[in-house]
Amino acid sequence: MTARRPCPPAPGPLEDYAARFDDLFFSLAQRRGFREYLTGLLAPRERNKTITCLAGAEPVAGARMPGVQRLQFFLSESPWEAERVNDRRLELLREQSATAPHDGGVIVIDDSGDRKDGTATAHVGRQWLGRYGKTDSGIVTVTTLWTDGRVYYPLHATPYTPAHHFTRGRSDPAFRTKPQLAAALAARAKEAGFGCRAVVADCAYSVSDDWYLALREAGLAYVVALKPHRGTWAPADQPHTPIEAAHALTWKNAKHPGDWTPVKRHFRDGHTETWWAADARLAGYGPDSPCRLVVATTDPASLPEKATWYLATNLPHPDALHATTSPHPPADLAEIVRLYGLRPWIEQSYKQVKDELGWADFQVRAGPLPRRGAREGDPPRPTSPNSLAGPGPYEPSVPGSPPPSPSIGGGKPGRTRTLPPSSRP
Repeated sequence: MTARRPCPPAPGPLEDYAARFDDLFFSLAQRRGFREYLTGLLAPRERNKTITCLAGAEPVAGARMPGVQRLQFFLSESPWEAERVNDRRLELLREQSATAPHDGGVIVIDDSGDRKDGTATAHVGRQWLGRYGKTDSGIVTVTTLWTDGRVYYPLHATPYTPAHHFTRGRSDPAFRTKPQLAAALAARAKEAGFGCRAVVADCAYSVSDDWYLALREAGLAYVVALKPHRGTWAPADQPHTPIEAAHALTWKNAKHPGDWTPVKRHFRDGHTETWWAADARLAGYGPDSPCRLVVATTDPASLPEKATWYLATNLPHPDALHATTSPHPPADLAEIVRLYGLRPWIEQSYKQVKDELGWADFQVRAGPLPRRGAREGDPPRPTSPNSLAGPGPYEPSVPGSPPPSPSIGGGKPGRTRTLPPSSRP
């Protein structure tokens, strides 16, 4: 076999890292392109890192420079697999003692949206963009992150493909909801060796039975926020929403806390805060049930909207009868609050990084390209009307899921009634 031609090295210690990926690229041009890409990402720049910026060229006018064209070809046309590169990155993280995952951390799930005009760009559609707090034309990416409060790093990301890209819409076998994609990414992270205490997510995922089912099949615990006013079935004289269940807990003052337990939260800057937490009862939720409702707040008397969490978890109460048979170790209130308190790291990890790298600037036609970090000016590819219908060769898939829980009428008027959590997965 012909020996590989030497590649121009990346600057400084970056070469040692880049060399760990060389076997994933079969040509000298690819290995050089990978080094140029890494160097451009890490080098300080005064603007979003589009292709011209990554190559150190002038915007627009420098787009035809050889270095820019070479980098564009590497990102958009060269036949290398982004998922294999990401798998190698995660492998290197597992090997280092400072970044190796352990069972005390969490896998955080979130989705992030950016505005995007037009209809030809892959994965774009009119949908809810949480970053802007409204429905607009854009692209949404489902992401996972691992953190223990000491270190944090992204694991996987996959763009959500709106239903109109599929021949049969939401009924198409290839269509996946954001909760389905998220659960598949969490299971994939576990298979890749990133153990965790629980999967943590905000209230957008608590309404999906498919999400709960997929996590249970993967053997993953969860701590997920609930919408405070989302109703569930219960007798007329009992609470019907998480906030009603919280108000039903007894509280007098800090010296006589009733049902509440003080929990000390530790923040990265060194300061601490005293919160209050309690196990509440709501329909099938309870400390002795497979699914618990934990309320955490800074003030049990007023339950301030921005400083109160309503959390569902399948981590058993230490005193529950099923704690000894549960596949997950029991967790006290302090542990539940600690786990959900790690969730904001995903905002730190992705929002600023996307702004810096110009994630919203790309224009690509083929689905796999956003995973490579493609940026402005990528050339269109010939596509058939159905070329965007499938999730693509790099898209994770999940098996078919059962229909959502049926609604139940009755109870107080004006509230939605769904099956209680005891009947959920």
